This record gives sequence, structure tokens and C-alpha cells, in this order.
Amino acid sequence: MKNVTVPFNWRTDLDDLAKADSIDNDFILLDSPIITSAHNFPFKVDVTTGIICIKGTTRGKINLKPYTTTSPGFIIILPDQILEYEYISEDFSGLFVIMSKKFTNSLNFEEKLPLFLSIRDKPFLPMSKEEIEALVVYYSILKRTVKNKDNPYRMEVVKHLIKAFFFSTGYQYHKLTENDKKSKNEMLVESFLNHVQANYKEQRGVEFYANKLYLTPKYLSKVIKENSGMSANDWIDSYVILEAKALLKSSNKTVQQISDELNFPSQSFFGKYFKRHVGVSPKDYKKA
Repeated sequence: MKNVTVPFNWRTDLDDLAKADSIDNDFILLDSPIITSAHNFPFKVDVTTGIICIKGTTRGKINLKPYTTTSPGFIIILPDQILEYEYISEDFSGLFVIMSKKFTNSLNFEEKLPLFLSIRDKPFLPMSKEEIEALVVYYSILKRTVKNKDNPYRMEVVKHLIKAFFFSTGYQYHKLTENDKKSKNEMLVESFLNHVQANYKEQRGVEFYANKLYLTPKYLSKVIKENSGMSANDWIDSYVILEAKALLKSSNKTVQQISDELNFPSQSFFGKYFKRHVGVSPKDYKKA
């Protein structure tokens, strides 16, 4: 198994990458993965990253949801998602498009929410050989545009190219989610997990989520356990711990600040909660 570093700390990593083509820190193109050290922990990204997967396979989790990329294909990782990389094949080859929040916010997509919801649910888009070849050509056009520093409008050109890409490719993400037929219970599990993702920092009781779904806590717990293999409480705890781990490892926040952000009554309470689930204290986890 080979571990990799993806661009959670991309500004620092790019200082050592002369091959990166960029416009400030807002739009960056890379012809190879960022691999500067191994990370065996969850981490949060603050950028949108598109990866054209030309060759090889990767496997991991995004917000606790397993995913696998098998080339050829395209994967989009959204800002504030928490990644856990488990495997990348030795023959992996990909092209990386990294966009800051400032850049993506400036695109002003009028209907971007449905698209991004589809991407969140199905981040990997399988492609044919012909489709991936077309995407590589598209990437080369972006690269030539970025390299043309004499053009005072190159950022505007890049924005239009990216918008064109989302409009031309976005419908395929919609098709993935539309074609993914789910049972009533599967949809309930998905809805529960969506509510947990949105509220776990403030709400850690099953009753809150049962009320959101107009169900009794007992019935919700039964359905979640039977259809996901984990109890509702375990899912809630998993999201809290995942966020805590990511903040401890990929931010400069203190244990107290993280405890406050996750709405624990005290740092001591947070420490006991974390150690009960992870086996070590937050301070020791951060140092490891």
C-alpha cells in the first residue's frame, strides 16, 4: 500500500514545485500528484480539486463515504470535505486542477447547488477513453492560457473555460445520481447522514435527527442499524471524531479551540470523549 499527500496543505507544498502553473494562489495546474510525505489521518481541504485520472486506481473515503477511482475518469473534491486516502496504485497518473474558494465563488453559478449536491454524492465520474482524451486536451488549453502571462485577461479566460467545463460535464453527474435507484430505507439512511453532516457540531442526540425526519428515535435507530451496519449514535460519533481528527492534524487550532468549535461544554469533556473513541488524548493525537 502506498500513501500519498493530497493538497490539504497545498500552499506550502507548491513552494517546492517548480512545475506548477498558476495564477496567484487561486488557480493551479499540476501534472502530477503532490507527494511530499505520507499521511495516515483524515484531513480537511479548503480548495476545490478536480483530478483527471488517466491511469491507475485510488481508494479512500470522503466524509466517511467510501469511494474508488478506476481510470479513466474524473473526480471532484469539494472545499471543507474531509478526506481519508487509503490506497493509490504505483502506476497512478493524473492531472490536477486546484481552485481556491475565492476563484469558485467568483464563477457565480446560478444553479450550482444541484450540481454540487450531485458531486458530493457521487464525486467520481467514470469516462470512456475518448472522453478522457478530450479532457486532457481541455487541460492543455487551460495550461496554455495560464502560461500566457502577457494576457491581462487570462484569469477571465480561465473562468469562462471552467464554467464551460462544468456546464458540459455537470449533466453526467446528475445522470449518476438519477440512475442510482434506492430503496425507501436506503433513502432514509442517506437523509439521516445528510442531516448529521449538517448538524453534528451542535447536535449529538438521536432524538434531534428523529424529529427532523418525523420518526421516533427507536424506529430511526432500528432502520439505520439494519441498513448501514452502524447505529445512529455511532454514525454521529464518527462524524464528530472525524472532524476532530482533521482539525487536530490539518489546522493550527488549539485543543481548546477545537473543543469550542465542536460545542463541547469544556476541553476536559472533549478530551475524555476523544480518548474514549480514539484511545489517545487529543494532545497526543496531534503530536503523533
